[in-house]
Amino acid sequence: MAGKMKSVYICSECGYETQKWYGCCPGCGQWNTFTEEVRQTQSATKASAPSRVSTRAARPERLREITTVGEHRYLTGLGELDRVLGGGLVKGSLVLISGDPGIGKSTILLQICQKLGDTLEILYVSGEESAHQIKLRADRLGVDTERLSVLCETDVQTITETMRADNPGLVIIDSIQTMAIEELTSSPGSITQVRESTNVLMRAAKSLNIPLFLVGHVNKDGNIAGPKVLEHIVDAVLYFEGERNYSYRILRAVKNRYGSTNELGVFEMTDKGLQEVENPSMMLIAGRPKNTSGTCVACLMEGSRPLLAEVQGLVTQTGFGNPRRMTTGFDYNRLSMLLAVLEKRAGYFFGNMDAYVNVVGGLRLDEPASDLSVALALVSSLKDVPVRDDVLAFGEIGLAGEIRSVNACAQRVREAARLGFSRCVIPKHNLKNITTELRDQIEVIGVRTIREAFESVCI
Repeated sequence: MAGKMKSVYICSECGYETQKWYGCCPGCGQWNTFTEEVRQTQSATKASAPSRVSTRAARPERLREITTVGEHRYLTGLGELDRVLGGGLVKGSLVLISGDPGIGKSTILLQICQKLGDTLEILYVSGEESAHQIKLRADRLGVDTERLSVLCETDVQTITETMRADNPGLVIIDSIQTMAIEELTSSPGSITQVRESTNVLMRAAKSLNIPLFLVGHVNKDGNIAGPKVLEHIVDAVLYFEGERNYSYRILRAVKNRYGSTNELGVFEMTDKGLQEVENPSMMLIAGRPKNTSGTCVACLMEGSRPLLAEVQGLVTQTGFGNPRRMTTGFDYNRLSMLLAVLEKRAGYFFGNMDAYVNVVGGLRLDEPASDLSVALALVSSLKDVPVRDDVLAFGEIGLAGEIRSVNACAQRVREAARLGFSRCVIPKHNLKNITTELRDQIEVIGVRTIREAFESVCI
């Protein structure tokens, strides 16, 4: 039976393989994720065999004998990217950058070649663009380093041989969905090709201690196209987020073996490429309406960075049997919970009102500390009473209607004072974290309930 063609079904989420199709994957429980692959029994073994050759003897090493002296991170020249990576690019690491088409994945990778090209030999492997197209984009971005080499190739074995022969300091693969192993019968971009190609490139990068960037496409659901196991192979997974109607891009780490996954980088797309936004809070609250009901400023923590965002709420009489609830940038279920708490605990009636919540700037509020600002925006719109323009509020709301304490309170208040806010509404339990020096810069009000918070900020 060796060498015969056979058909297998592979789950695109977890990589589970079976010889018959299932509606629900037995491995991860996801529905409609099985895709059919035709393969030859011995081909995958032959394809991956050359990549298993190691440049050093396979023997265990004592942990105390392993030295990290002289190890350092490469700075990419973009401080926002270095922040998300955890302080820079680590030798021998695999970094997967994913995002919607045209959001800036190839642009940011070509931009960092200018800075890294001062000290490293860079190999840029393109499976989608010609060398001429890459040159045109490099001229537009001002990338003219002499240490950048371009290879237009999709065969993984050829790429790994080039890596071993030239031993570059950095390799960029654009994109992993175009790479293929010739011995495999499936087409490029299939689950088997993506998984095996990544494995081969990973072993080559680890053995040569070369940092490797992979560009990954996303499917219609916004997830990385290919098996979920791809995210387990790499060391870091970075997502580019942003709306086409906005010029701002947010780079977020969802996995990072060498740093925190809570950091966030903000960029602005211009005709000269991606530019760093050093003060994203000012960008997010720019153009805020004055003396208008239904708006409040929230403060959330993204890693070690406090970010300010404008929250807008609109409450209006419903024209339907069931009132509508719609959110943009805020969790829909959390909005339903907040409306229930406002009715039951605070006496604000939303039963026959449509409620809409919008976070300006394309940012998403996932932190519970944004509950208070969302509630104040909704109550302000319901009562048609504006919240003061110089007020910032944050705090988690419990089901009993209490305002619960949040972390990093002093950092949030300090950021509000730096941006010119004169009053900050915080949970009562967080007052002990505010120093006298900080109180001299901004008025800090501690509240226990939602009604108390609204009465302290309304005009």
